[in-house]
Amino acid sequence: MRWPDRVRLGGAATTLTILALALLATPAAVLAATPSPTAATVGDPRSSGGGPGLVGDPLWAIGLVVLIAILALGATLVYVRATASRRSDPGR
Repeated sequence: MRWPDRVRLGGAATTLTILALALLATPAAVLAATPSPTAATVGDPRSSGGGPGLVGDPLWAIGLVVLIAILALGATLVYVRATASRRSDPGR
């Protein structure tokens, strides 16, 4: 591909990228069902109706997050130990 063709192709790609970003950045008009307020439901609609309640098992979710953190820490330590410099004088 010759130099002027690359410039045109790059310009077209840049223009399309800017256009796509502009379309994503601008909000679209949305039609609402009605402008008047409606009665709010009480509590969490996903629960059995007994109040705000928790959906799912929060202790299991917290345990899973802690497990992932421990695994990430362990993998990082293994990587650091495996790639550590074996030289006794780091100034060389």
